[in-house]
Amino acid sequence: MTLKHENLNTCTGCVAPLVAKLVIDSAEHVVASIATGCLEVASTKYPNTAWPIPTIHSAFGNSAATISGMEIAYNVLKKKGMKEDVKFVVFAGDGGTYDIGLQALSGALERGHNFVYVVLDNGGYMNTGGQRSSASPLGSSTSTTPAGKTRFRKDLTKIAAAHNIPYVAQASTFDLEDLKMKLKKALEVKGPALVNVLTACPRFWRVEPINLRKVVQLAADTCFWSSFEIENGKTKINYVPETKVPVEEFVKIQGRFKNISKEQIQMLQDKIDADWAWLNKEQ
Repeated sequence: MTLKHENLNTCTGCVAPLVAKLVIDSAEHVVASIATGCLEVASTKYPNTAWPIPTIHSAFGNSAATISGMEIAYNVLKKKGMKEDVKFVVFAGDGGTYDIGLQALSGALERGHNFVYVVLDNGGYMNTGGQRSSASPLGSSTSTTPAGKTRFRKDLTKIAAAHNIPYVAQASTFDLEDLKMKLKKALEVKGPALVNVLTACPRFWRVEPINLRKVVQLAADTCFWSSFEIENGKTKINYVPETKVPVEEFVKIQGRFKNISKEQIQMLQDKIDADWAWLNKEQ
């Protein structure tokens, strides 16, 4: 199965539909809760839908609560004789996850519902004009922080892992085989799983679509966005750069960092180095 491209209205270069396709292709029966956001708006223009699977449009902040109720209803049907094995998936952006939806997500993880939460992290509220989210990096310009954000981004992957759930992973479209492997693992575990996917947005990041591959590779090679997984409490790094590239190379290719200062670049580098050291210690 795949998303129906004739019913997709995403921007040129958007990779969110690719991530959704990889999820759909990884399981036989998938039911999805889609939070309000770019992917939902671009794929469900009335009266059409691009989705070949059962979906429900959740509000901005309650997609994890919605999927919890769906999974509970399914368990009741299983007790009544339903035979099909169904996988429950949430697709939500960073605005609907790091910020508005964090309470619902935390509750669903703590209760142990059997579902996969896929975060499409582009670092801002793109559906409503590119406002700052708590996933926006230090120094990045948004419509609400045009001079540049003055705070570090929230580390959602570590927050999810702190709930002691079976599987948490961080991935990006830099390595599609790695991403497919992590989505497949997440779908196979019993209990909650979360995959945080860096999804570069050419409009928001102010990168030419032709450079999208380069910018996500730089995210990996600078360790700005490390690729790792935490399976039953055990951490594994999935990608180690041959040569760790300075974060300035990642920053300078993007127009959203036009106002970042040299001091902020150094702050970013220090934070990345500390996080990379922590990750290697945990492995």
